[in-house]
Amino acid sequence: MKPTTISLIVFACVFGGAIVGILLRMTLPERHFGAEAKDVIRLSLGLITTMNALVLGLMISTAMSSYDAKRALVAQMAADTILADRSLTLYGSETKEARNALHDLVASLIEQIQSLRGDLPKNQSSKVKADAADFYQMVRRLSPRGDEQKTLKAEVLRISLEVAQVRAAALTQQASSIPVLFLVVLVFWLAMLFAGYGLFAPPNLTVLATLCICALSVSAAVFVVIEMDEAFTGVMRLSSEPLSNALTVIGR
Repeated sequence: MKPTTISLIVFACVFGGAIVGILLRMTLPERHFGAEAKDVIRLSLGLITTMNALVLGLMISTAMSSYDAKRALVAQMAADTILADRSLTLYGSETKEARNALHDLVASLIEQIQSLRGDLPKNQSSKVKADAADFYQMVRRLSPRGDEQKTLKAEVLRISLEVAQVRAAALTQQASSIPVLFLVVLVFWLAMLFAGYGLFAPPNLTVLATLCICALSVSAAVFVVIEMDEAFTGVMRLSSEPLSNALTVIGR
């Protein structure tokens, strides 16, 4: 489900809870709103507010950690490819074909990151896998003539495997790190909290506008958290600039 859809559902549930609270205030007899009853309701709302703050803070922390981890993986791939290109350059002129294959591999990775929309296109995934396999085979076919070239070949093979592992890790982290049940419980608590606000709110336009703005703010916060968690898609998608910078260096 898209972050926009989720945030709209959150807004509808939260603002709907406030409306339900106002309607209950208009429907229930006044004896239900005595001093002791109000104290109990306020204490309950305070407890729910605290739990909401804890859960929302945990969600933000989880989404931010996931976003930073994915950004670090992209930067690591860029650094590894530059290092592999430099090792191939030191190896000798016979690595020209392998360096071109490495250039094509990085270009395919950039195109893959830019084209992601939640589900990885199968044809794009196959292209990247083919480019990676071609580069690895080209490096393996190199015939070192000395200890230095043997060391450089082993270094490039090691780096190519690391790049493959990093790319696999980046793709496996496309799934959301925020459990659905976590989000459902948060929305339920928010709806109950706004319903409690509605119980104490006079039914007028100013109160409705205020509650609407508050509900919109909460749904916007949930939208930002989900967008951060989906780092390869959406509005806050990760930049492919590190790989683009690496692409300008590779093959020179």
